[in-house]
Amino acid sequence: MNLIDSLAGLIAQAERQTGVPPWAFSLGLMAIALAAALVLHEILVRLVRRAMRRANEFWRPLVVRTRRPGRWALVIVALAASSTIAPLPKALEGGLKHLLLIGFIVLLGWTAYIALDIGTALYMRRFRVDVSDNLLARKHLTQVRILRRALIILIFIVTAGLALMTVSGVRQWGVSLLAAGGAASIIVGLALQPLLFNLIAGIQIAMTQPIRIDDAVVVEGEWGNVEEITATYVVIRIWDQRRLVLPLSYFLQKPFQNWTRENAELIGVVFVHVDYAAPVPAIRAKLEEIARASPRWDGRVAVLQVTELRERTMELRCLVSARNAGEAFDLRCEVREKLVAFLKAEHPEALPRERIELPSGEGAYEDARSFAPREPQPPSGRA
Repeated sequence: MNLIDSLAGLIAQAERQTGVPPWAFSLGLMAIALAAALVLHEILVRLVRRAMRRANEFWRPLVVRTRRPGRWALVIVALAASSTIAPLPKALEGGLKHLLLIGFIVLLGWTAYIALDIGTALYMRRFRVDVSDNLLARKHLTQVRILRRALIILIFIVTAGLALMTVSGVRQWGVSLLAAGGAASIIVGLALQPLLFNLIAGIQIAMTQPIRIDDAVVVEGEWGNVEEITATYVVIRIWDQRRLVLPLSYFLQKPFQNWTRENAELIGVVFVHVDYAAPVPAIRAKLEEIARASPRWDGRVAVLQVTELRERTMELRCLVSARNAGEAFDLRCEVREKLVAFLKAEHPEALPRERIELPSGEGAYEDARSFAPREPQPPSGRA
């Protein structure tokens, strides 16, 4: 403090001797301090980069990405020091220092955001989502994305709160508003209730994980994949490229289907209705042949069973397994197409048909399948 007072005295003496206006002296001093801060910043950046050559993957990108906030921090420190020494009016000096303090708080929040972004990116490098068995990766990706957004909101709130606390008028207004607890506070609380509820729901989903990024789900009668989980809503990418947007609270209050909760493997079901004359063992063998020849089949399940007998047809249930929901759907379509082609080509009698009985010449009845119109016979005695 004695050093600052001594410098201020020397500047005031130089001002009296030279006759330069005080504002010119102040601007010149601040310009010199600003130039010194920029030069010092470049020197520090070079030294820190050289020292960080062997540092881990977190500190190197942190030094690179915080270069701009660091430059502004040194500028703020230089301007604050020069404003203390420069011959400024007390009111102007106080306002400038207050503005610099708010700027420094904002820079701290900016730096915290950069550190959070680098940390989450480095953490997610250990997991790959573009592989077939990506359950663990999707689990961590969901947690990191939701918690990252919650922490960003927390950083913003803390930064804005610290900045507002430096303004006495705003601080006193907030204290008086909370103490009064009148209608305004009730309205604000009711307005923020959905936002806070969804934020809490987001933290619950990040911890319990009823859904994850890229999960195959059936919601509101629509099948799709979880495309994005924000701090307040979830975006479902439906199979036909539409988007279904739902609040986070939906997945904590209403039932839905998650086809990839534990793993991505699924069993697809195909129902085939055939005639009672259908050769079930031959159709079962054909199903196994189709499954083995398909690249979509994962080799686990290929089963055919007679699950229902109706008055005209039999119901065959074909079960085939696949690695994920998309391949299961395509495999089911392939099984339907090839089984119908097989029945038409090899066993047309197995296709569903209607039966009627017609009287024969001997008074018995014939099956409609064996009944055919007879050739007209010539009258008796004619060729």
